[in-house]
Formats: sequence, C-alpha cells, structure tokens
Amino acid sequence: MGNRVVPAALIILLVILHAQLWFGRGSVPAVARMTEQLNTQNQQNQQALLANNQLAAEVRDLKEGLEMVEEKARMELGMVKANEIYVQVTK
Repeated sequence: MGNRVVPAALIILLVILHAQLWFGRGSVPAVARMTEQLNTQNQQNQQALLANNQLAAEVRDLKEGLEMVEEKARMELGMVKANEIYVQVTK
C-alpha cells in the first residue's frame, strides 16, 4: 500500500499543476491575452509619442520664430500685411 501512495500523490500533484497551467492566474490563455493587450498599448503609445513630438516641434517654432505665428495668422485669421492686396475668390 505504501508503494501506491507516492505515485498517486505525484499524479494528483501533476494534475493540479497542469490545471493551473491552463486555467489558473498565469495560464497560457491569460498570458496570450495580456501579450495582445501589451502590443495594442505599445502601438497606442507610439502614436501618442509621434503626436507629442509634432506638438513639441510646433510649440518650439511658435516660441522661436515669427514665421509660424505669421502663417497661422494668415491661414486662420486672414491676416494681411501692409502693402499687400487681399483677393478673395468665390465660386
């Protein structure tokens, strides 16, 4: 009888470990799902980083030079310099 207890205990332990591998907290499907979420988040972070870099460059241009300010004023506010003629074309 003592010879059967050890293999039975080992088999039970193996079944418990195998169940944890497939259904537990750190299971294979859970790790795959978390890996997919991580990849999605990394892509979103990369897009946000590009947008932040673009905004930082625009802020730097606005602080350093008047060309960007003048361009924005012309496009958004319709600024006209002295000695310029404003022409509006309508359809």
